[in-house]
Amino acid sequence: MYQRHLKIIELVKRQEYVSVEKLAQYFDVTLQTIRRDINKLSKDGLLQRHHGGAGLPTSVDNSPYQTRQNLQQTSKTQIARTLAEHIPDGSSLFINIGTTTEAAARALINKKNLTVITNNMNVANILHGNDTAEIVLTGGVLRKKDWGITGEATIDFIKQFKVDYGIIGISGIDEDGTLLDFDYNEVRVARTIIKNARNVFLVADHTKFERNAIVCLCHVSEVDAFFTDKTPPAKISNILSESGVDLFVSDQTDNELIESEPIF
Repeated sequence: MYQRHLKIIELVKRQEYVSVEKLAQYFDVTLQTIRRDINKLSKDGLLQRHHGGAGLPTSVDNSPYQTRQNLQQTSKTQIARTLAEHIPDGSSLFINIGTTTEAAARALINKKNLTVITNNMNVANILHGNDTAEIVLTGGVLRKKDWGITGEATIDFIKQFKVDYGIIGISGIDEDGTLLDFDYNEVRVARTIIKNARNVFLVADHTKFERNAIVCLCHVSEVDAFFTDKTPPAKISNILSESGVDLFVSDQTDNELIESEPIF
């Protein structure tokens, strides 16, 4: 194995995801060279190839919450700001578990007279700073690793409402359009949110494109709009277009400055 391959694996393990552009800059090689490296390592099962970069290969366990908080922070903020433009004052919302949905909550901090039902204690804490918002926290079992709430009580509680917008995150989007996640209990809650929202808004950054996870949530055609930071791969883009899902790609003006941590 090339020494460069070993170093790429080391960098991805350290950061969970590294873009092709940053790897090419780090090794002072062409984008094509890095793409060949990633393809080889992905074929060998050592990395997971993503649109625009490489990540860890597992489909069973998600990254730790603290790690996910630090990944793609600027991208998540851009996605959230774009989403907020499509949420009118006075709306009712479900917001589920995830670091991108938490970014959405921060972007909604100045909206007026929102009613937000959430199974994410971090979302409730963020929107506590919105004096005009009514925050409704579901019952259920607290997941201490990320302050998410799941379980039968959560599902029963959500079933009592029909809201204007359901804002959901996801861990992976398969090339066939299947939305994937790691936790069956979390997925059951998300399915209930989808069923009880008039409009379903999916928020996910580009590292989720073609990322593997073990549990199927639904097909992307079941959402009304998808908010992301980069144009999806052709197969996913075609599915969105054919299904009539509105695609919103956030402004990429400062994308080269996204990460707060260097890759070396």
